[in-house]
Amino acid sequence: MAGVCNPEEYVPAEVFEKVKAASASVATPALFMSVPLVESAYQELCSGFPYARVFYAVKANPARQILEALARLGSCFDVASVYELDEVLSLPGVDGTRVSYGNTIKKARDVRYAYGKGVRMFASDSEADLRNIAKAAPGSRIYVRIITDGSESADWPLSRKFGCHPDMAMDLLILSRELGLEPYGISFHVGSQQRDIATWDATIAKVKVIFERLREEDGIRLKMINMGGGLPANYVSRTNSLDTYTAEITRFLKEDFPENDDFPEIIIEPGRSLVANAGVIVSEVVLVSRKSRFAIDRWVYTDVGLFNGLIECLDEAIKFPLWTPREAEEEEVVLAGPTCDSMDILYENFRYRLPLNLCAGDKLFFLSTGAYTASYASVCFNGFPPIETHFV
Repeated sequence: MAGVCNPEEYVPAEVFEKVKAASASVATPALFMSVPLVESAYQELCSGFPYARVFYAVKANPARQILEALARLGSCFDVASVYELDEVLSLPGVDGTRVSYGNTIKKARDVRYAYGKGVRMFASDSEADLRNIAKAAPGSRIYVRIITDGSESADWPLSRKFGCHPDMAMDLLILSRELGLEPYGISFHVGSQQRDIATWDATIAKVKVIFERLREEDGIRLKMINMGGGLPANYVSRTNSLDTYTAEITRFLKEDFPENDDFPEIIIEPGRSLVANAGVIVSEVVLVSRKSRFAIDRWVYTDVGLFNGLIECLDEAIKFPLWTPREAEEEEVVLAGPTCDSMDILYENFRYRLPLNLCAGDKLFFLSTGAYTASYASVCFNGFPPIETHFV
């Protein structure tokens, strides 16, 4: 259960004041982003992982201003489609050497297109995909994604659709050598908004076994570990500090891969942790109602819902901090979106407490919403347009 939050615990006061001022003349719902906060998060991450290359997960928020800022800072980019690829390649100074194709599900013609644009590093987790890469992108570097545990401690699990068993990963890397590709490394993703740091420890230990077995049994020396994403943003559910994450993950790596000439190249693919805290969605209350004269539950309908920005409220997975300028005694509510779809309920089991005097036309501010909001919004469900992004 959560009441109206203190915004300064989630976003600098000067940024929040800019959001409030800008939102006064903008139609809701709207996402407001701060590029300086993204830049600060990138620099903090680089300080925590000075030995790693950062490949920003473009899908988290592909806004041009964000991509340009990260490109200037030297970031590389992880893309999931040729459409994202075209966007990052249009950035000044960015070419295929700063791009990895991290989606394991891709058409052969898209692999060929990326190869033609200079991309030479591809993820895979299946034989069919690997053979497509061998034909369409000969000689490319391959990193195989393995299945990970930890879905129970990640707010947005990623353990079912992607990755393969470590034994299959070894088979695929051996096959990649036979197909003329370079068996380059292993990737994993411990789950988005992963709250259990120990999950990295267990997964890195699995990667170590793969490295050792391939070297000893097949003469393959892998060179890279792609640790994916999973670092947290600042939501209602508490996590450790980023410093704690970086220190512990570094310790896990050095325990399993002592620093020497064989210490692997490390790649990270942050998305949420770079952009989430830099965003605020401003919405408007559409309606407040009860279902009967004696109903205990008060329903608050807002003009942002699952289909136009808050899809990560699905199954109440991500719990965003919420603020409203209204001040009064608070009461538990059910929060729902505006569409004519019964699925469009944001929070019913996890209860937010909102002021009793909240009414139609009041503003609701969803904080830490810079990741997987605008990029997830539907094009025109019920005729509602995609949520617009503004910069402050």
